[in-house]
Amino acid sequence: MIHVPTTLWALPLALLLTAGCDLEPDVGAAINARCSNADTNANATVSFSRDIAPLLSERCAICHYPAGENPIGVQLGGLDLSTYKSLVTGGIRSGGAILRSSTPCDSVIFQKVSPGPPFGSRMPLNGPPFLADVEINLIHDWIAEGGRDN
Repeated sequence: MIHVPTTLWALPLALLLTAGCDLEPDVGAAINARCSNADTNANATVSFSRDIAPLLSERCAICHYPAGENPIGVQLGGLDLSTYKSLVTGGIRSGGAILRSSTPCDSVIFQKVSPGPPFGSRMPLNGPPFLADVEINLIHDWIAEGGRDN
């Protein structure tokens, strides 16, 4: 009788038994659509001074303006959103990645206000309520259009 080591027949048997099987885990449907860097409304121009600055003033000033009610975002994270210049400088962790011109999907400011940011907490930290979809789209499209100081 010939002795065949287990390792010689176990692998081919396993391959035969799993042939045609999908070995990827079933993790369910995507919760959010994949991020796209394309402007969602090419017919409208988003302005920093008209659209983004007022939004940041209303929703982010508490933590990310030096004169805010609780400027913990400025004090601990170094992220000051009170001016265009301070925004593009970024914070301690984000630095220049806070705004990647024409690529909202790579811009930390867009990631952090979107559902499921890639790191840390979703902003605003005191949310919900979080930014409305229309507000998130404004930030997205402003960055997609170049993230200019306009």
